[in-house]
Amino acid sequence: MLIEFSFGNFRSFKNLTTVSMVAANIASKYKELDEYNVFSTESKLRLLKSKAIYGKNASGKSNIIKALATYLSIIKNSVKFENIINELVEPFKLQSEMEEEPSFFQLIFQPTNSTTIYRYGFEVQAGKVIAEWLFGKSGRVEVLYFTREYMQVQVRERWFKEAKKFEGLASTGDNEIFRDNSLFLSAVAAFGGVLAKNIIQALNSIAVISGLDDSRIKNILQAKLQDKATRAEILQLMRAADFDIEDVESVDTDEHDFVAKGDIPEELKPFFDIGKMRKGPSFITKRSVFSANGEKVGNLLPDLEEWESEGTKKIFFLSVFVLDALKYGETLVIDEFDARLHPLLTKKIVQLFNSNETNKKGAQLVFVTHDTNLLRSDLLRRDQIAFVDKDKFAVSALRTLVEFKGVRNDASYDKDYLSGKYAATPFLNRMNQVFEDN
Repeated sequence: MLIEFSFGNFRSFKNLTTVSMVAANIASKYKELDEYNVFSTESKLRLLKSKAIYGKNASGKSNIIKALATYLSIIKNSVKFENIINELVEPFKLQSEMEEEPSFFQLIFQPTNSTTIYRYGFEVQAGKVIAEWLFGKSGRVEVLYFTREYMQVQVRERWFKEAKKFEGLASTGDNEIFRDNSLFLSAVAAFGGVLAKNIIQALNSIAVISGLDDSRIKNILQAKLQDKATRAEILQLMRAADFDIEDVESVDTDEHDFVAKGDIPEELKPFFDIGKMRKGPSFITKRSVFSANGEKVGNLLPDLEEWESEGTKKIFFLSVFVLDALKYGETLVIDEFDARLHPLLTKKIVQLFNSNETNKKGAQLVFVTHDTNLLRSDLLRRDQIAFVDKDKFAVSALRTLVEFKGVRNDASYDKDYLSGKYAATPFLNRMNQVFEDN
């Protein structure tokens, strides 16, 4: 369960920024929201089931998702890939002094079926880890597991016994796992540390989706479709979303053999997904073919990416992540959530998470969107709505609706947002001037 994610000096976010899933002490106009949209953990925390992030184009919304994805990727891959910090971490570049400052990442989370709340983070600069820390809290007091400054590590043996023997690993100079550009927690896990592995496994349950053309997503789907029960659930969800796909199966695709079909003009190929090199497997759908009098006469087996609409493809690729999150109580983070999807469908997915019936295990949904149909006081609490905006120095900042003074719990959030009351909207009056001047 995601409790709080903080980051700073990353891309357009110069200052320390926190995305909190802790429920504020507020009352909604519709009391059922305070019951259904919030859940209590085993440690008595009240957490939000969903959070929507709004803002104008280029405000920095996607950089929040990138920051979380970067944090998780460094944890997962720093032992294997020596240059990953350099590749992923981009400090705020519009103030020269920030190049000399570290980038900060920290997540507070509680693994499913655990009473311990962990706070794990690190600071990186110029491709190196300059600080790292892990704390845990199973009662009222937070205890230290380990801290690190550059390559000096101090382990609290009582709480992190498995890591004590690696405390002086850096000074031996004969290992290739714990380096100045890899994380100590990841190194302990690589050496077989059980607690370290469990913590990283809990972090890996956070699914971050920033694009649907990622071959990783297709590979996950291909594996899931091999299980008959999961396959049936995906198809059931597709049909419930009013997509008339009867069946689907995956086939391996040689991306080097996928070439243009027929004599099609170059400028039309992007509209028909033709002539592109594919990554990952392909998916074949099944649809019924009927005669003029309504009798079934056969089946059509088209390629999903060539035949289906962009919306169908998106909900298909999202389906397994939505199902897994709700089934296992995991966290799902989506960039551009509403792109290609009908407003009623995005609303329904949010409602699936904000429900005691379909979300029984504390699954969470964090999403970036422009869909103002979701900005409703009968759908989301004020602490479930956040806005990203940039100041005159192009510094992004995040504020929840709770932080805006004078906002009633029965306000028309969508109208107020579009009118500029919460900022985070584009100023478009100057567009007319472009044509008037010419």
